[in-house]
Amino acid sequence: MRLKVDLHCHSRFSADGIAEPEEMIARAKELGLRGLAITDHNTCECVDYFREKGWLRADGEPVDDFLIIPGQEISTADGHLLALGVWLPNLKGIAPAEAVKLIHERGGLAVPAHPFDHFRSGIRQRVLDTLADIDALEVFNAATTWKSCNQKARSYAAARGLPMTAGSDAHHHQAVGRAYTIIEPERFNLASVLAAIKHPVGREERYITKKDALLKTWHLLLMKIKRGGGRV
Repeated sequence: MRLKVDLHCHSRFSADGIAEPEEMIARAKELGLRGLAITDHNTCECVDYFREKGWLRADGEPVDDFLIIPGQEISTADGHLLALGVWLPNLKGIAPAEAVKLIHERGGLAVPAHPFDHFRSGIRQRVLDTLADIDALEVFNAATTWKSCNQKARSYAAARGLPMTAGSDAHHHQAVGRAYTIIEPERFNLASVLAAIKHPVGREERYITKKDALLKTWHLLLMKIKRGGGRV
């Protein structure tokens, strides 16, 4: 079977996210996706939310023909790292190599997010070179600062022979599915999907719209005002 999955999505449980969890699922289904990864910044609160609501099963089977991939975007000491298929506590500031080790110990996948995008805490090449055990590389991020960052990531992954993934990096539900990874798992469950991510068969590569970018920027501005007591 061939499935479309968005491997990089943020909900309102991210500090900079505004997407309601149920609206994320509805949007993904509307676009024909069969799954998405919840990768909020340094938290798995949305993963817990989906479990409580019955959208995510402990045995890794899909719900209503849709699979939620538990995960997190870890702010390591040297940049952002996606943890796919696992529940993790807040590991902000952890060394990248240690984060990769913990992810693997729990049966998940470690995928550097928007590498080479230094404006968005992408892991730099000197650090990537030391991470021999990463499972794939995000070579297309729909919200990247510069398109050249994706091009550099693609070239680097090709040189190392790394599997290449794509994700929307959506922070509100309308941006879900702007980019996604195409896989062919043996079965439609979490274990098979994780295995298939190591052997993707294609990607959808579309950048977020100007409206998407403005919505995210506006929300960040409001958050800064709120936290600063009215000062930006």
